[in-house]
Amino acid sequence: MPSPIDHWHALLGEERGGELCAELTAQQRARRLRFGDRVLCPFLRPFFLTGEDEARVTHVAETLWALGERVASVAIGRPAMLADLALSDDEIRLARIDPGYGTASTAGRADAFILPDSLQFAEYNAESPAGPAYSEGLAELFAELPLMARFRRTFDARLYRPVQGVLDALIASYTDWGGTAAPPQIAIVDWRDVPTYSEFELMRDAFVAAGVPTLICDPRDLEYVAAGSAGHRVRAGLYAAGVKIDLVYRRVLINDILAREADCRALLAAYEARTVCVANTLRCKIPHKKAFFAILTDDRYVEMFSSDERALIHRHIPWTVLVEERRVSRDGQSVDLVPYLRAHREQFVIKPNDEYGGTGVTLGWDTSEAEWDAALARAIAERARGWVAQEKITVRRETFPVCDAGGVTMRDMLVDFAPYVFRGRLAGFLTRLSASGLANVTSGGGQVPAFAVRPKSEV
Repeated sequence: MPSPIDHWHALLGEERGGELCAELTAQQRARRLRFGDRVLCPFLRPFFLTGEDEARVTHVAETLWALGERVASVAIGRPAMLADLALSDDEIRLARIDPGYGTASTAGRADAFILPDSLQFAEYNAESPAGPAYSEGLAELFAELPLMARFRRTFDARLYRPVQGVLDALIASYTDWGGTAAPPQIAIVDWRDVPTYSEFELMRDAFVAAGVPTLICDPRDLEYVAAGSAGHRVRAGLYAAGVKIDLVYRRVLINDILAREADCRALLAAYEARTVCVANTLRCKIPHKKAFFAILTDDRYVEMFSSDERALIHRHIPWTVLVEERRVSRDGQSVDLVPYLRAHREQFVIKPNDEYGGTGVTLGWDTSEAEWDAALARAIAERARGWVAQEKITVRRETFPVCDAGGVTMRDMLVDFAPYVFRGRLAGFLTRLSASGLANVTSGGGQVPAFAVRPKSEV
């Protein structure tokens, strides 16, 4: 029997590629599957994973979420650990506000590369990551193709529905917070001009269809009414267009909250007064920092993890370190960090501790010695901001059919496979493709849906 990829490509060869590209593009626009004005998926094949792939990703991703929650819980009371994570004073100030319940990251996503003999995680997005509705929408679109119907005569192909997982996790966090409204009034909060606004519309529509009232609002549209406020006859709490909000699905980033704190004053006041449940909490910034992996791989924190967890970390998490002039432990040996990174440039990448879209990333194996030295110098000079060095990991590449100038071209693509974990449970995947060393939609990469496949003979 051919592999799922070979079988799909054979079936695709019987299609009119240009017409299929035009149909997929039109359907994505009609279904709001776009990042700004650009459709998400210029590719003509989903990513396929086996049941064995799914099982090992599930175990590691769910464990990583649990470790993130543990580090968030411990670090909030340990200033030295917060310093090792390179949180700013303002980020610490927000993190120390008691959110009223214990889950830092209701919704998380871990970026990984999966191969038959390895599984490596590059970083962890603990701050209400984007994409679950886009991923589900793309999967539904591909599932409806006649091509998929023919493929399913030979292979069972199961899609993922992370949107329901998000909603279930949000409601669970609201219940933990002490909320009693059934259902609660949800507000999806972010700036009205962000390129992911179309996803908020998809989420809102899905939540409302599930019986949970939901609106989308800009932080500037919120109003906080304090208890005992003069001139108000409404209950204390957070309001949008006169509607009292029970639960905020926070998509506005903490970096933006700090940069525009006056615009977010109502949200912060209600959060601090515990008159609204906010998910993710502002403590999610702790495991969101890329230096979270430095905590996991630092011998100084080994006592925080069980022997099984340490083995998992060693196998699946790349050695990561905050760049500064000091000695560190590497493979049981004490090394002078900066000279070590300079001498082993081709084994490392340097990343800003808290950025999106590949901003500021320097790949040691893809840069000159002078450029690498400049990246190291910048990281040392900006210690307060925080930069990490991370060992090179094995990436996955696959051939994908790409819509190209009215036709179809087969291209070798890097595959970034990112599991969504909502309150400790895997709920689906964001799968991004790129021809370069960085795979993200922000910097021009594309997205495909993921399907779990197996031969019909095994069903």
